[in-house]
Amino acid sequence: MIEVKDVYKTFQSGKDKKAVEALKGVSLEIKKGEIFGIIGYSGSGKSTLVRCVNLLEKPDEGTITIGGTDLSKLSDRELRKERRKIGMIFQGFNLLNQDTVYDNIALPLKYSGYKKTEIKEKVSKMLDLVGLSDKADAYPKELSGGQKQRVAIARALATDPEVLLSDEATSALDPQTTSSILQLLKKLNKELNITIVVITHEMDVIEEICDRVAVLDEGRIVESGDILSVFSHPKSRVTNEFVSSFFQLSKVNGLLEKGVIKESLENGGVFARLLFTGESANEAYISDVSIKYGTKASIVFGNIEVLGDEPLGNLYVVFEGGEGSVLRAIDSLVKDGVEVEILAGNDYRKEVAV
Repeated sequence: MIEVKDVYKTFQSGKDKKAVEALKGVSLEIKKGEIFGIIGYSGSGKSTLVRCVNLLEKPDEGTITIGGTDLSKLSDRELRKERRKIGMIFQGFNLLNQDTVYDNIALPLKYSGYKKTEIKEKVSKMLDLVGLSDKADAYPKELSGGQKQRVAIARALATDPEVLLSDEATSALDPQTTSSILQLLKKLNKELNITIVVITHEMDVIEEICDRVAVLDEGRIVESGDILSVFSHPKSRVTNEFVSSFFQLSKVNGLLEKGVIKESLENGGVFARLLFTGESANEAYISDVSIKYGTKASIVFGNIEVLGDEPLGNLYVVFEGGEGSVLRAIDSLVKDGVEVEILAGNDYRKEVAV
């Protein structure tokens, strides 16, 4: 559906016109009908990349192909026509404050040559789609942040685009409103079979709606794939940082530093991280192995999140018992698909168990 190939983009910055490389050979493929996330810190090149996708920024090198059409080879007139297939929503909503909700949504339809009767029908349909049928005559100043974003989404969808680009569209919203907007995007993705590209710096956004993800760092894609694979086994520094923050892994270091499990370790216990993915996250493995092998397993910290409709769990557990019983319990967990990493305690198993 969307193919970004070897895209480079450099800007001139400051009085001395210093060259800033925003994108450095970015390549990725986005499938038709999926919700694809691009995550990175501020300054990583996310917004530049999404603006290159619809050629609001023209790449210095590389190609952008959407639906088999290379946008870089189009004339200005052809590009304007092709952009009708690409909707875009922003963090700041970009609504016209002097216009009603109806007129804001109707704006792209007027520029596209729709008749008044067609515009009325289309705007009514869009308002119903985003749950704002009663707000047609309201002005943006009368709306909440979430309602403004719904209007922006309705306007972006008015011309029946095949692709919707979301550039930090929930960053200005509170968590509850963010969730409602993300659920709306998920609904639109399914009902309209529209491809959605989500630009964000928030793991929560990726977790809630995305099928696949690319991690952008200093203008380069450092890893990509389905979100469960990428975030359960992060390979790059920046991905590890996102995962650590998301799962609050810094708390684990705090537990060790405060000596919460010190006594257990001094008595021969083992402190381990258990990584559950897919079906294994739904099983009561800890209690089962405790009973079966006569070990005491105490969960000191943990959480389970759902990524791409698949559960991913991190549990931090202290195992106590004879060395043989603990080893057998850990081996049993590994055989059942649980990844085990010994973090502290006995020296007999220091690597990730596989």
